[in-house]
Amino acid sequence: MNKDVGNTVDEQIVLSKEQFETLNLQNEKLLSENEYLKQQLDELKRLIFGSKSERFVPNSSDAQQYSLFETEAEPAEEQVEEIAYSRKKAEKKKQKAIRAKIPAHLPRVEEIIEPDIIEDGSKKIGEEITEVLEYTPGNMHVRKIIRPKYARPKGEGVDIAELPSLPIPKGNAGASLLAFIMVSKFVDHLPYYRQIQIFKRQGLTISDSTINGWFNATAKLLEPLYDTLEKQILQSDYIQADESPIGVQDSHKKGALHSGYQWVYRSPLQRLVLFKYHTGRGQEAPKEVLNEFFGALQTDGYQAYKNMAVNGQIIHLACMAHARRYFDKALKNDQKRAEHVLKLMQRLYEIERKARERTVSFKIRYRYRQIYAKPILQELEEWLIKNQLQTTPQSAIGKAIAYTTNLWPKLKVYIDGGEYEIDNNLIENAIRPLALGRKNYLFAGSHKAAQHAAMFYSFFATCKINNIEPLAWLTDVLNRIQEHKVNKLNELLPQNWQPNIPQ
Repeated sequence: MNKDVGNTVDEQIVLSKEQFETLNLQNEKLLSENEYLKQQLDELKRLIFGSKSERFVPNSSDAQQYSLFETEAEPAEEQVEEIAYSRKKAEKKKQKAIRAKIPAHLPRVEEIIEPDIIEDGSKKIGEEITEVLEYTPGNMHVRKIIRPKYARPKGEGVDIAELPSLPIPKGNAGASLLAFIMVSKFVDHLPYYRQIQIFKRQGLTISDSTINGWFNATAKLLEPLYDTLEKQILQSDYIQADESPIGVQDSHKKGALHSGYQWVYRSPLQRLVLFKYHTGRGQEAPKEVLNEFFGALQTDGYQAYKNMAVNGQIIHLACMAHARRYFDKALKNDQKRAEHVLKLMQRLYEIERKARERTVSFKIRYRYRQIYAKPILQELEEWLIKNQLQTTPQSAIGKAIAYTTNLWPKLKVYIDGGEYEIDNNLIENAIRPLALGRKNYLFAGSHKAAQHAAMFYSFFATCKINNIEPLAWLTDVLNRIQEHKVNKLNELLPQNWQPNIPQ
């Protein structure tokens, strides 16, 4: 009987160990899931309530100031001296508001106001001038082209001047109006229906179909210039690429929007931007554009760029800002590790800022990076290897380390050339107008309209980075492109454009 009891106790002990191991595994799984859900909740709160800024400010207690390219003397210890005295508090005089000067290039309309009574014998000794900014809303006017007809003697025919080339043959929209409509939508983010309302207040009624017809005709006219832009940007040996979604009405999907993508390519060296619409986000889109490209391609690490097969040899660069973003999100999860990496990255960006402020050549920037950035990158690489196995893969810090480690060979390539950028922020700035536009016009009316939009975003983004006023540029180009030689279309691109000033 005692043996039976002993056997029962032994079985119960073995069973308890199995239960303990099972419960322990379940507990670890639940803790991991809890950590993941807390991370997702923090991310959601940040998106809804948090600041969008990713600026990292280290704690003042352990913050270090790094001096680049020059040495600074260490600050001397401060000596404290107590001084006590009394004095009368000076009355503070109110400072007059400093008014900004009105720009001299603005036209002046003079208005002379004489005194009501001027006594005989009075002499003018000067004048008081007050300048006030005024605004007159854009006024629509009609360009009335009159071409007199002359009958030749003896009935030999009729003489009449040729009609100037118009952007839309047999159309009644001039270059300035078409340019204003396109700039209003793609630069100032005013959908067509809002523009129609503005025109209506000015006494001009334009239908939706008319304004869409003008949009399509203008895009068709500019297609050769767009092709020239694409060829020129692909001649660069360094391109940044990114993509952004855009909703598109699809006739095959009634009641639903198709999610298309604007693929964006930027040449930092040539100061060119190319938007290219594609129906999907697969590798077919960049492959179609970059098939013959040969050089360096900088992206956010998206697999579509990595896996595409192209004829040219491509050097892949990654974006440090994307890696930094992961550690910024991990601050609440593991502040000590995240802050350590953010401080190292802050030092890398400080090197870039100093080089940019000095406007140094690519050769000098390459030397700066080899001397100052390379040791920091080596330190960061060693830290990633050491900490990769010490963190939970599903945690925010674990994801940050994994993301950065996987892309590390591409993240550090930028120091191998002074012409490369540390991140893709330049192209993200180029995409910003598209994001603002989506919030206003919501979607494109068709796949064709989405590609036409890509064309205008390309031109206006290139205008922006070359400090070209888009309305003046497009108005002039629409007036000239009909008669311009095809082999010289590159002269009309924003970075090469010279206004056609009448003699």
